[in-house]
Amino acid sequence: MIFWQGHDLGINYIRARKNHVCYGMGLGIILLNDAYPGFPGDVRNASAFNYPIQYEIAEGVTNKTLVYDENPGQCREAVIAAAKKLERLGCRAVAAECGYFAFFQKDVAAAVDVPVFMSSLLQVPFIQQVIGPQKLVGIICAQKQYLSEEHLRNVGVQAGSNYVIAGAQDEYGCSEFDNLWNPLKRPEFPEAYYAKAEEQMIRTAKDFIKAYPRIGAIMLECTGMQPFARAIQREVDLPVFSWGTLLDYAFSVVAHRDYYGHV
Repeated sequence: MIFWQGHDLGINYIRARKNHVCYGMGLGIILLNDAYPGFPGDVRNASAFNYPIQYEIAEGVTNKTLVYDENPGQCREAVIAAAKKLERLGCRAVAAECGYFAFFQKDVAAAVDVPVFMSSLLQVPFIQQVIGPQKLVGIICAQKQYLSEEHLRNVGVQAGSNYVIAGAQDEYGCSEFDNLWNPLKRPEFPEAYYAKAEEQMIRTAKDFIKAYPRIGAIMLECTGMQPFARAIQREVDLPVFSWGTLLDYAFSVVAHRDYYGHV
């Protein structure tokens, strides 16, 4: 059933916002230039989010050039250009679809005049404060071998502080993610099965926590992991942070809701 609401009576007078050409926009998402699908909840699948999303492909920026190659800095100009395009369209904030875009958090924030959320890893310093210094933030990323201290430092994470990292693909054998994201292993037409991916993610989280019993919260770094966040939380009974929690927060601070109730 569709419920139609009346127009917002607070919107009576309108005027141009800077040089923007579109209005009523939400989050602008920078996408990798890779053709693979995402389950609902994946950042590149807009269907599960209850706010407007505008996509822009960063030309030439792929899993290979951003993650697997030795020099992610080669992507800087294309990433900044995509961010500026989204800002020009009128997006209220700019984000990205891969946690490894953390490398460019400072660059993009300096290049545009809207809030920038380039990586889910921005939440790590916040989580560290929430759970306290005696517990660990358990970061589950796609490829641990490619997540450097520079990535973490650029989103405010102090090297050697209370976090530990697990690589879902390179350490824990999450083959369904290889079938989507690994340019060296995925098929010509990338594919994945939801139930199998969920099973692999739950196993990864359980084994990770078994190896590090001090983990007090899980941080899902990768763009396609949050579809399984609820199932992971059900099994491990810990706070779970993801791209989904970051994007919900990002939209809430640039398009604050009204409050309705009674006293």
